[in-house]
Amino acid sequence: MILIVGGAGYIGSHINKELNKQGYQTVIFDNLSKGHKEAVRWGELFDGDLSNIEQIREVFKKYPIDAVLHFAAFIEVGESVKDPQKYYQNNFKNTLNLLQVMLENNVKKIIFSSTAATFGSPEYTPIDEKHPQNPINPYGQAKLMVEKVMRDYDVAYGLRYVALRYFNACGADVEADIGESHNPESHLIPLILDAAIGKREDIKIFGTDYPTEDGTCIRDYVHVTDLASAHILALKYLLDGGESDCFNLGNGLGFSVRQVIDAVKTVTKKDFKVTEVERRDGDPAILVASSEKVKNKLGWKPQFTDIKVIIESAWKWHQKINI
Repeated sequence: MILIVGGAGYIGSHINKELNKQGYQTVIFDNLSKGHKEAVRWGELFDGDLSNIEQIREVFKKYPIDAVLHFAAFIEVGESVKDPQKYYQNNFKNTLNLLQVMLENNVKKIIFSSTAATFGSPEYTPIDEKHPQNPINPYGQAKLMVEKVMRDYDVAYGLRYVALRYFNACGADVEADIGESHNPESHLIPLILDAAIGKREDIKIFGTDYPTEDGTCIRDYVHVTDLASAHILALKYLLDGGESDCFNLGNGLGFSVRQVIDAVKTVTKKDFKVTEVERRDGDPAILVASSEKVKNKLGWKPQFTDIKVIIESAWKWHQKINI
Protein backbone atom coordinates (compact mmCIF):
# COMPACT_ATOMS: atom_id res chain seq x y z
CA MET A 1 0.00 0.00 0.00
CA ILE A 2 1.34 3.43 -1.00
CA LEU A 3 0.41 6.43 1.17
CA ILE A 4 0.00 9.65 -0.82
CA VAL A 5 0.04 12.63 1.53
CA GLY A 6 -1.65 15.56 -0.20
CA GLY A 7 -3.00 13.21 -2.86
CA ALA A 8 -6.13 15.29 -3.48
CA GLY A 9 -4.03 18.18 -4.82
CA TYR A 10 -2.86 18.97 -8.34
CA ILE A 11 0.29 16.86 -8.60
CA GLY A 12 -0.67 14.23 -6.02
CA SER A 13 -3.94 13.38 -7.79
CA HIS A 14 -2.19 12.81 -11.12
CA ILE A 15 0.34 10.52 -9.46
CA ASN A 16 -2.46 8.66 -7.68
CA LYS A 17 -4.13 7.98 -11.02
CA GLU A 18 -0.92 6.74 -12.64
CA LEU A 19 -0.04 4.51 -9.67
CA ASN A 20 -3.46 2.88 -9.78
CA LYS A 21 -3.18 2.37 -13.54
CA GLN A 22 0.04 0.45 -12.84
CA GLY A 23 -1.61 -1.78 -10.25
CA TYR A 24 -0.52 -0.12 -7.01
CA GLN A 25 -2.95 0.21 -4.09
CA THR A 26 -3.10 3.71 -2.67
CA VAL A 27 -4.51 5.57 0.30
CA ILE A 28 -4.73 9.36 0.15
CA PHE A 29 -4.13 11.35 3.33
CA ASP A 30 -5.45 14.89 2.82
CA ASN A 31 -7.26 17.54 4.88
CA LEU A 32 -8.86 18.93 1.67
CA SER A 33 -7.91 22.51 2.58
CA LYS A 34 -6.29 22.91 -0.84
CA GLY A 35 -7.06 19.57 -2.47
CA HIS A 36 -10.30 18.44 -4.09
CA LYS A 37 -12.32 15.46 -2.91
CA GLU A 38 -13.55 14.86 -6.47
CA ALA A 39 -9.93 14.43 -7.61
CA VAL A 40 -9.60 11.28 -5.47
CA ARG A 41 -11.15 8.92 -8.01
CA TRP A 42 -8.70 6.10 -7.32
CA GLY A 43 -7.61 4.50 -4.06
CA GLU A 44 -9.07 5.34 -0.65
CA LEU A 45 -9.37 8.78 0.96
CA PHE A 46 -8.41 9.28 4.60
CA ASP A 47 -9.40 12.74 5.87
CA GLY A 48 -6.47 13.78 8.04
CA ASP A 49 -4.11 16.64 8.84
CA LEU A 50 -0.33 16.39 9.31
CA SER A 51 -0.54 18.80 12.24
CA ASN A 52 -2.43 16.06 14.12
CA ILE A 53 0.08 13.30 14.80
CA GLU A 54 -2.64 10.97 16.11
CA GLN A 55 -4.42 11.13 12.73
CA ILE A 56 -1.15 10.17 11.02
CA ARG A 57 -0.76 7.26 13.45
CA GLU A 58 -4.33 6.22 12.69
CA VAL A 59 -3.73 5.90 8.94
CA PHE A 60 -0.55 3.88 9.54
CA LYS A 61 -2.45 1.63 11.95
CA LYS A 62 -5.33 1.11 9.52
CA TYR A 63 -3.28 0.38 6.36
CA PRO A 64 -0.13 -1.69 5.68
CA ILE A 65 1.99 1.19 4.34
CA ASP A 66 5.07 0.24 2.28
CA ALA A 67 6.17 3.71 1.17
CA VAL A 68 5.09 7.35 1.34
CA LEU A 69 4.78 10.05 -1.33
CA HIS A 70 4.61 13.47 0.31
CA PHE A 71 3.01 16.43 -1.52
CA ALA A 72 1.17 18.29 1.26
CA ALA A 73 2.45 21.87 1.33
CA PHE A 74 1.48 25.49 0.86
CA ILE A 75 3.00 26.73 -2.41
CA GLU A 76 2.58 30.52 -2.61
CA VAL A 77 6.06 32.07 -2.66
CA GLY A 78 4.79 35.60 -2.05
CA GLU A 79 2.61 34.49 0.84
CA SER A 80 5.59 32.68 2.38
CA VAL A 81 7.46 35.99 2.55
CA LYS A 82 4.50 37.75 4.19
CA ASP A 83 3.65 34.90 6.57
CA PRO A 84 6.72 32.68 7.04
CA GLN A 85 5.36 31.10 10.23
CA LYS A 86 2.52 29.52 8.24
CA TYR A 87 5.04 27.92 5.87
CA TYR A 88 7.54 26.72 8.46
CA GLN A 89 4.75 25.16 10.52
CA ASN A 90 2.91 23.50 7.65
CA ASN A 91 5.68 22.61 5.21
CA PHE A 92 8.44 21.86 7.72
CA LYS A 93 7.12 21.14 11.23
CA ASN A 94 4.21 19.00 10.01
CA THR A 95 6.60 16.97 7.85
CA LEU A 96 8.55 16.12 11.01
CA ASN A 97 5.32 14.61 12.37
CA LEU A 98 5.01 12.44 9.26
CA LEU A 99 8.63 11.29 9.46
CA GLN A 100 8.24 10.50 13.18
CA VAL A 101 5.24 8.22 12.55
CA MET A 102 7.00 6.57 9.61
CA LEU A 103 9.89 5.64 11.89
CA GLU A 104 7.52 4.46 14.63
CA ASN A 105 6.04 2.04 12.08
CA ASN A 106 9.37 1.09 10.47
CA VAL A 107 8.32 2.59 7.12
CA LYS A 108 11.57 3.90 5.68
CA LYS A 109 10.88 4.89 2.08
CA ILE A 110 9.64 8.34 1.09
CA ILE A 111 9.39 10.35 -2.13
CA PHE A 112 9.43 14.06 -1.27
CA SER A 113 7.95 16.80 -3.39
CA SER A 114 10.70 19.42 -3.35
CA THR A 115 11.20 22.45 -5.58
CA ALA A 116 13.58 24.45 -7.74
CA ALA A 117 13.02 27.23 -5.19
CA THR A 118 15.65 25.52 -3.00
CA PHE A 119 18.28 26.86 -5.43
CA GLY A 120 17.37 30.54 -5.13
CA SER A 121 18.76 32.88 -7.77
CA PRO A 122 20.66 30.76 -10.31
CA GLU A 123 24.40 31.12 -10.61
CA TYR A 124 24.23 29.27 -13.94
CA THR A 125 21.73 27.50 -16.16
CA PRO A 126 20.69 24.86 -16.84
CA ILE A 127 20.55 24.14 -13.11
CA ASP A 128 21.90 20.72 -12.15
CA GLU A 129 21.90 18.94 -8.79
CA LYS A 130 25.36 20.33 -7.94
CA HIS A 131 24.11 23.92 -8.10
CA PRO A 132 24.37 25.67 -4.69
CA GLN A 133 21.11 25.74 -2.73
CA ASN A 134 20.49 29.25 -1.40
CA PRO A 135 16.72 29.82 -1.15
CA ILE A 136 15.53 33.42 -1.28
CA ASN A 137 12.10 32.86 0.30
CA PRO A 138 10.62 30.85 3.20
CA TYR A 139 8.85 28.48 0.80
CA GLY A 140 12.15 27.32 -0.70
CA GLN A 141 13.85 27.44 2.69
CA ALA A 142 11.28 25.13 4.31
CA LYS A 143 11.60 22.61 1.48
CA LEU A 144 15.40 22.65 1.77
CA MET A 145 15.14 22.15 5.53
CA VAL A 146 13.11 18.98 4.91
CA GLU A 147 15.76 17.76 2.46
CA LYS A 148 18.43 18.28 5.14
CA VAL A 149 16.36 16.51 7.79
CA MET A 150 15.84 13.50 5.51
CA ARG A 151 19.59 13.38 4.87
CA ASP A 152 20.21 13.22 8.62
CA TYR A 153 17.45 10.63 9.12
CA ASP A 154 19.02 8.49 6.41
CA VAL A 155 22.35 8.46 8.27
CA ALA A 156 20.80 7.95 11.72
CA TYR A 157 17.78 5.73 11.04
CA GLY A 158 18.21 4.29 7.54
CA LEU A 159 15.32 6.35 6.11
CA ARG A 160 15.63 6.12 2.33
CA TYR A 161 14.33 9.09 0.39
CA VAL A 162 14.18 10.61 -3.05
CA ALA A 163 13.68 14.39 -3.26
CA LEU A 164 12.31 15.53 -6.61
CA ARG A 165 12.84 19.22 -7.31
CA TYR A 166 10.21 20.44 -9.77
CA PHE A 167 10.58 23.41 -12.00
CA ASN A 168 7.23 24.70 -13.38
CA ALA A 169 4.62 21.95 -13.12
CA CYS A 170 1.90 22.45 -15.72
CA GLY A 171 -0.66 20.82 -17.98
CA ALA A 172 -3.42 18.36 -17.14
CA ASP A 173 -4.28 14.70 -17.45
CA VAL A 174 -4.74 14.08 -21.20
CA GLU A 175 -8.08 12.35 -20.54
CA ALA A 176 -9.20 15.47 -18.61
CA ASP A 177 -10.21 13.39 -15.58
CA ILE A 178 -8.24 15.73 -13.33
CA GLY A 179 -6.27 18.93 -13.76
CA GLU A 180 -4.97 22.11 -12.20
CA SER A 181 -7.24 24.18 -9.95
CA HIS A 182 -5.70 26.33 -7.23
CA ASN A 183 -7.45 28.94 -5.11
CA PRO A 184 -6.01 31.48 -5.45
CA GLU A 185 -4.43 30.54 -8.78
CA SER A 186 -0.81 31.63 -9.16
CA HIS A 187 0.53 29.49 -12.01
CA LEU A 188 1.07 31.20 -15.33
CA ILE A 189 -0.67 28.84 -17.78
CA PRO A 190 -4.04 28.59 -15.95
CA LEU A 191 -3.96 32.36 -15.39
CA ILE A 192 -3.52 32.93 -19.13
CA LEU A 193 -6.28 30.40 -19.86
CA ASP A 194 -8.54 32.35 -17.48
CA ALA A 195 -7.91 35.41 -19.66
CA ALA A 196 -8.62 33.38 -22.80
CA ILE A 197 -11.91 32.08 -21.40
CA GLY A 198 -12.96 35.53 -20.14
CA LYS A 199 -12.61 34.98 -16.38
CA ARG A 200 -9.84 37.59 -16.19
CA GLU A 201 -9.84 40.94 -17.93
CA ASP A 202 -6.15 40.64 -18.84
CA ILE A 203 -2.92 38.77 -18.25
CA LYS A 204 -0.02 40.70 -16.81
CA ILE A 205 3.61 40.40 -17.86
CA PHE A 206 5.81 41.33 -14.91
CA GLY A 207 8.85 42.92 -16.51
CA THR A 208 9.84 43.19 -20.16
CA ASP A 209 13.44 44.32 -19.68
CA TYR A 210 15.09 41.02 -18.71
CA PRO A 211 18.26 39.92 -20.57
CA THR A 212 16.32 37.43 -22.69
CA GLU A 213 15.42 37.37 -26.36
CA ASP A 214 12.03 39.06 -25.91
CA GLY A 215 12.71 40.72 -22.54
CA THR A 216 10.41 38.47 -20.50
CA CYS A 217 11.32 35.77 -17.96
CA ILE A 218 12.14 32.28 -19.19
CA ARG A 219 10.92 29.20 -17.29
CA ASP A 220 11.12 25.44 -17.67
CA TYR A 221 7.63 23.90 -17.97
CA VAL A 222 7.28 20.21 -17.11
CA HIS A 223 3.99 18.38 -17.70
CA VAL A 224 2.30 16.93 -14.63
CA THR A 225 2.02 13.49 -16.24
CA ASP A 226 5.79 13.51 -16.79
CA LEU A 227 6.19 14.43 -13.12
CA ALA A 228 3.99 11.45 -12.28
CA SER A 229 6.16 9.06 -14.28
CA ALA A 230 9.27 10.37 -12.46
CA HIS A 231 7.66 9.71 -9.08
CA ILE A 232 6.76 6.16 -10.04
CA LEU A 233 10.30 5.51 -11.27
CA ALA A 234 11.63 6.94 -7.99
CA LEU A 235 9.25 4.75 -6.01
CA LYS A 236 10.32 1.62 -7.87
CA TYR A 237 13.95 2.64 -7.34
CA LEU A 238 13.47 2.84 -3.56
CA LEU A 239 11.37 -0.34 -3.39
CA ASP A 240 14.18 -2.13 -5.25
CA GLY A 241 16.67 -1.03 -2.57
CA GLY A 242 18.00 2.20 -4.10
CA GLU A 243 20.01 4.67 -2.04
CA SER A 244 18.72 8.12 -1.08
CA ASP A 245 19.13 10.77 -3.77
CA CYS A 246 17.88 14.10 -5.15
CA PHE A 247 16.86 14.83 -8.74
CA ASN A 248 15.83 17.92 -10.70
CA LEU A 249 12.72 17.59 -12.87
CA GLY A 250 12.35 19.85 -15.88
CA ASN A 251 12.22 19.61 -19.65
CA GLY A 252 15.57 21.35 -20.04
CA LEU A 253 13.77 23.76 -22.36
CA GLY A 254 12.99 27.36 -21.59
CA PHE A 255 9.95 29.29 -22.77
CA SER A 256 9.48 33.00 -22.14
CA VAL A 257 6.30 34.47 -20.68
CA ARG A 258 5.54 36.03 -24.05
CA GLN A 259 6.07 32.73 -25.85
CA VAL A 260 3.64 31.00 -23.49
CA ILE A 261 1.04 33.75 -24.01
CA ASP A 262 1.40 33.45 -27.79
CA ALA A 263 1.10 29.66 -27.58
CA VAL A 264 -2.12 29.99 -25.57
CA LYS A 265 -3.54 32.33 -28.21
CA THR A 266 -2.65 29.81 -30.93
CA VAL A 267 -4.12 26.81 -29.09
CA THR A 268 -7.32 28.50 -27.88
CA LYS A 269 -7.80 30.63 -31.02
CA LYS A 270 -8.76 33.47 -28.68
CA ASP A 271 -7.33 36.93 -28.27
CA PHE A 272 -7.16 38.71 -24.92
CA LYS A 273 -5.62 41.76 -23.33
CA VAL A 274 -1.96 41.58 -22.28
CA THR A 275 -0.75 44.25 -19.83
CA GLU A 276 2.94 44.98 -19.28
CA VAL A 277 3.83 46.00 -15.72
CA GLU A 278 6.93 46.39 -13.57
CA ARG A 279 9.11 43.46 -12.54
CA ARG A 280 8.32 41.55 -9.36
CA ASP A 281 10.98 41.27 -6.68
CA GLY A 282 12.91 38.02 -6.73
CA ASP A 283 12.06 36.87 -10.25
CA PRO A 284 15.24 35.49 -11.89
CA ALA A 285 15.53 36.08 -15.64
CA ILE A 286 16.04 32.41 -16.52
CA LEU A 287 15.19 29.19 -14.64
CA VAL A 288 15.88 26.07 -16.67
CA ALA A 289 16.66 22.60 -15.32
CA SER A 290 19.21 20.01 -16.23
CA SER A 291 17.46 16.64 -15.88
CA GLU A 292 20.37 14.55 -17.12
CA LYS A 293 20.85 12.87 -13.74
CA VAL A 294 17.27 11.58 -13.43
CA LYS A 295 17.30 10.46 -17.07
CA ASN A 296 20.55 8.55 -16.63
CA LYS A 297 19.88 7.07 -13.19
CA LEU A 298 16.13 6.38 -13.28
CA GLY A 299 15.54 6.24 -17.02
CA TRP A 300 13.05 9.13 -17.03
CA LYS A 301 11.89 10.29 -20.46
CA PRO A 302 9.56 13.31 -20.58
CA GLN A 303 6.81 12.80 -23.17
CA PHE A 304 5.50 16.38 -23.25
CA THR A 305 8.16 18.80 -24.47
CA ASP A 306 6.12 20.92 -26.92
CA ILE A 307 4.62 23.89 -25.07
CA LYS A 308 1.56 23.86 -27.35
CA VAL A 309 0.82 20.21 -26.54
CA ILE A 310 1.17 21.00 -22.82
CA ILE A 311 -1.25 23.92 -23.20
CA GLU A 312 -3.70 21.80 -25.22
CA SER A 313 -4.04 19.39 -22.28
CA ALA A 314 -4.53 22.29 -19.85
CA TRP A 315 -7.06 23.97 -22.17
CA LYS A 316 -9.12 20.79 -22.47
CA TRP A 317 -9.35 20.59 -18.68
CA HIS A 318 -9.90 24.33 -18.27
CA GLN A 319 -12.90 24.30 -20.58
CA LYS A 320 -14.35 21.30 -18.74
CA ILE A 321 -14.30 23.01 -15.33
CA ASN A 322 -15.55 26.36 -16.67
CA ILE A 323 -18.59 25.19 -18.61
